[in-house]
Amino acid sequence: MGLQQFERRLERLVEGVFAKAFRSGLQPVEIGRRLTREMDLRRTMAPRGTLAPNAFTVALSKADRDRFSPIEEELIAELIGVARDHARTEGYVFLGAVSIDVVTDPGLSSGRMLVAGEMTNTTGGASGVVLPDGRRIPLGTATFSIGRLPDCDVVLGDTNVSRRHAEIRPADDGSGGFLVTDLGSTNGTKVNGVAVQRHLLHHGDEITVGVTRMRFEAQ
Repeated sequence: MGLQQFERRLERLVEGVFAKAFRSGLQPVEIGRRLTREMDLRRTMAPRGTLAPNAFTVALSKADRDRFSPIEEELIAELIGVARDHARTEGYVFLGAVSIDVVTDPGLSSGRMLVAGEMTNTTGGASGVVLPDGRRIPLGTATFSIGRLPDCDVVLGDTNVSRRHAEIRPADDGSGGFLVTDLGSTNGTKVNGVAVQRHLLHHGDEITVGVTRMRFEAQ
């Protein structure tokens, strides 16, 4: 999404009744900047690539936490999108799903914050697919279909996507893993930029159908 897009989306959230409260003081985009800085500072090289923190704690003063409370849920969702987008841009990989916990620190004065990140392999729930808009769709025992038809589990308006483009289903070996299979689509299905017909997914894999990208997160 990028910090500029993040800022525009947060501005829309605080329009109207909340606008006055956000004319001064700590701004949401400042938290986004601090979050990406924490990722850059804490990154480390590993055999699988450059690892970055994926579990964050954002500490705010009581006054700022109260100001953010009406949009806290939306703010967390947007910050998760910022972290994912920054990782994609910089080529970082995560050990697990991105999570953000906002807490109140009575020792902080208004306008100050602390952001701490760590690398964890917890995913906070079932395996799932993260869509471009930040929504996370959990995967279960049923087949998960992707395409332009209304009865697909994920319906995409991408004209490069076939009516029934691909599907994700549990692996047959009982391992708890998931397979993505191309359903004879016109433009094919890719995993991490490589065209596939049938592929066992691993945490962090990027699935591309048409020009739409989504991320697989393993349990």
